[in-house]
Amino acid sequence: MTFGQVCYGANNELLNRKLAEKKHLIAVHRGSWTGNVIQNTIPAYTCAFKMGADMVECDINRTVDGVLYSFHDGYEPDLFRVQKSIKQMTSAEVDAYRPYNAIRSQCRRPIDRLSDILDWLPADKLLNIDRAWDIFPYLLEELDRHPNALQQAVLKCTVRGSFHGVPLEEALSALQKHERKYMFMPICYSMEDVERALSLQGVNLVGCELIAHKETDELYQDAAIAYLHEHGLFAWVNAIQLGDYQGEPLYGPLDDNVSLTDDPDKGWGQLFRKGIDIVQTDWPAILYAYRKDALHII
Repeated sequence: MTFGQVCYGANNELLNRKLAEKKHLIAVHRGSWTGNVIQNTIPAYTCAFKMGADMVECDINRTVDGVLYSFHDGYEPDLFRVQKSIKQMTSAEVDAYRPYNAIRSQCRRPIDRLSDILDWLPADKLLNIDRAWDIFPYLLEELDRHPNALQQAVLKCTVRGSFHGVPLEEALSALQKHERKYMFMPICYSMEDVERALSLQGVNLVGCELIAHKETDELYQDAAIAYLHEHGLFAWVNAIQLGDYQGEPLYGPLDDNVSLTDDPDKGWGQLFRKGIDIVQTDWPAILYAYRKDALHII
């Protein structure tokens, strides 16, 4: 199966080749970070790829002087020990911080600029860019400076509402107007969202991230996944567990927790059987081993 429109086939070649080879791709949430390795950094992404990841996810924010960093806003108190948002900092301030690691000790290495990550990213790997929805015009400008990004970067945002005060219509409009058509994966909470995504003109739509809090939700049903495939779109699901008290499950009971503490066949295996094409996890090495044993895919 080939995903995306034929007219954007060259842009989507790496994604489609990897899906053809491996059937189910492993995406890793902010890279693999623990110990002295900081989330959303090149060391975290290096670790994730060494553990079998096909794609890593990053969060992008822009400083007041226009520099883009791989950093999830809201984590400034944890990583910098300050209450100030990175969006209100200068690049000099950000570069001066030395983040705190998993055991609350400071690291020597600062966080990474997006430009450095794009320069470093191995040619056969994919990058999912999350939480840049309010700065898409600036993000697209930066991606344009890195030729390989057209085949490696998968952008996403919701198709409704607003983010940091910016209507999502503005983010979608930026994609539509931009000459270079980067791969796009909308975050969908309903079939209505899927239809909205399919109606977008001038966008390189390749798949959908499906959010289903309960097993009764429509995007949890196999028919929804089949519908995406019929329209040339991959299905992405989050197996990550953000915490027992931090919102609802992202895809019913099929998460990392059940896969790790009970049986991977009850979580990740069920996602594979449902036809999910890309699974985002915090545990790539264990998912990689399961995929290898269950599907004989390396």
